[in-house]
Amino acid sequence: MFESLKILFHQGKQYIPDVTTTDVPGVFRGRPVISDANVDESALVDLCPTGAISANPLSIDLGRCAFCGECMFACPQKISFTKDYHISANDRGALVVRAGDERPIVVDPDKVRAEVRRLFGRSLKLREVSAGGDGSCEMELNATGNVNFDIGRFGVSFVASPRHADGIVLTGPISENMAEPFLDAYNAVPDPKILILAGTDAISGGIFDGSPAINRGVLDGLKVDLYVPGNPVHPLTFINGVLSMLGRKNR
Repeated sequence: MFESLKILFHQGKQYIPDVTTTDVPGVFRGRPVISDANVDESALVDLCPTGAISANPLSIDLGRCAFCGECMFACPQKISFTKDYHISANDRGALVVRAGDERPIVVDPDKVRAEVRRLFGRSLKLREVSAGGDGSCEMELNATGNVNFDIGRFGVSFVASPRHADGIVLTGPISENMAEPFLDAYNAVPDPKILILAGTDAISGGIFDGSPAINRGVLDGLKVDLYVPGNPVHPLTFINGVLSMLGRKNR
């Protein structure tokens, strides 16, 4: 026991004490800020590989944004990216950031289903489905459970079977071959079930949008409870989005 305490003393706490306020080290692109500078907006629209940028007024759809930063490099006086990782929302329209709008992106509590907070507020089991993903979002979701982020301390964890889950976390653009397996997993989750779209590909199809190799029609008629932007999703973005949906505070 003495040796264990000595190791703890030397190493310190490995977990992030407060996942809602901690800073992200290194290079990270979170919520963008669009200034009122006069620039050629059409050039920025043409530059975006995923069609996330629109003009008049200039706006960036984080549900389509690849966070590549090319728009910022081309026009730094107009577009910059902050390190704000609180960019999850339960309203698809809230992911659109417009020029001059520096309001934070939040989960609207009035749009959260009452049964979600009542039944899953203290314990939430999720089944992740990779529907043609490239593995990046999947790895970041795995990282939510490591010793640093430790999503398990909030009663949230990933399980192996949808029959043991309360909801589905979908990653990937939904390839044709994964459309039916995704629906099978979704339908296997007991009601009331939740659906979280994690990553640009899952939210909009990303760079694969419009490809005949994907089938996004399977989402028609399904209630999406949370959109988590990112390419890939950052663990702090996912954790804070889920906590906001559940009405939980960092403890």
